[in-house]
Amino acid sequence: MSFIKEAKTLMRQNVREYGMYIALAVIMIIFTITTDGLFISSRNISNLINMTGYIAVLAIGMTLVIVIRHIDLSVGFLSGFMGAICAIMMMQWGWSVWIAIPAVMIFGILIGCINGLLVAKLNIPAFVVTLAGWLIFRGLILWVTEETGTIVINNPTFNAIGNGFIPDIADVGFHLLTVILGVIGIAIFVWSEFRGRTVKQKYNFEVISMNIFILKLVFISAIMAYITWILAGYNGLSWTIVIVAVTAFVYHFIATKTILGRHIYALGGNPEAAKLSGVNVTKITVWVFCSMGMLSALSGVLFASRLQSATTTAGTLFELDAIAAAYVGGVSAAGGVGKVTGSLIGALVMSSLVSGMNLMGTGIYYQYIIRGAVLVLAVIFDVATRRTAAKAV
Repeated sequence: MSFIKEAKTLMRQNVREYGMYIALAVIMIIFTITTDGLFISSRNISNLINMTGYIAVLAIGMTLVIVIRHIDLSVGFLSGFMGAICAIMMMQWGWSVWIAIPAVMIFGILIGCINGLLVAKLNIPAFVVTLAGWLIFRGLILWVTEETGTIVINNPTFNAIGNGFIPDIADVGFHLLTVILGVIGIAIFVWSEFRGRTVKQKYNFEVISMNIFILKLVFISAIMAYITWILAGYNGLSWTIVIVAVTAFVYHFIATKTILGRHIYALGGNPEAAKLSGVNVTKITVWVFCSMGMLSALSGVLFASRLQSATTTAGTLFELDAIAAAYVGGVSAAGGVGKVTGSLIGALVMSSLVSGMNLMGTGIYYQYIIRGAVLVLAVIFDVATRRTAAKAV
């Protein structure tokens, strides 16, 4: 098979996965041109990624929720409420940041567990359960912030989570540690790809040709190197990026390398078949919702830290941004399909739209219309690719 023909075939077979990367590249190119390069500046890219952090964390959890054919509408105001509780623990109760953050994470897990049990045990639709949670947590945010309206957080350690950067190891005109970590990350990526290819060949699975494989490695490594250099030109890696990266790595590992991950996708692909195969549907459902609650708490911490305060409006529309990021990132509305890494790209796509339109001075009403249109296009794309796949079979 010729190089061009194989590339076209590969693109057609993996259009869902590659489409979001192409969309992100197109969006970034358009905004770079229309803003005279301001969009791609080190400062803006750094701010863009930090701004994406709290939505990316929610999108990771939402991906798994949608994969098992459910939805969670409560995550937005749950995130805001958890941020407010964390602020109260530190500012009013005098708790250490190292106690407050784990405490709200555990609290988030418990709330997620309640949602999961209501859905899995009582068979209440997740839409109804989490819509009730949306209303409850909205009321709780207003209640806990009623006296002051805004809870200012004067804790340097906590505020550094959303605004600080990892310290450098030497002053050489750019952030040296970021460059070193970027090189290590590229090396790990290349090693894992070669290892995965070797394993597939060992068990006689079909793999792409070496030319396409090398092209893929070079392309992705170049993107990683460019982003690393852009960040190193400003203040380097922020703590937000580190937290999101660690979270994504852990969930990617769970989803792709563990029995739990296989059961999650089996449940989403065909619930009845999964149940007959011995998958504990109740246990998996509760685990996914517990995970969503914990990530909502983490999102609330990141957002409160970035604002250095907890406000009455915290969490507004977070759930819609997370759902949009998951769909744009390739998760299927029919369940059973979706990647954690895809949700990160989806979050970047949505944040890039907001950042680029803000730099262009686009009216807020147009911004909502465009973001809504992008979400609709993502779902249409999902339906179209599933129909094409079904016809091919």
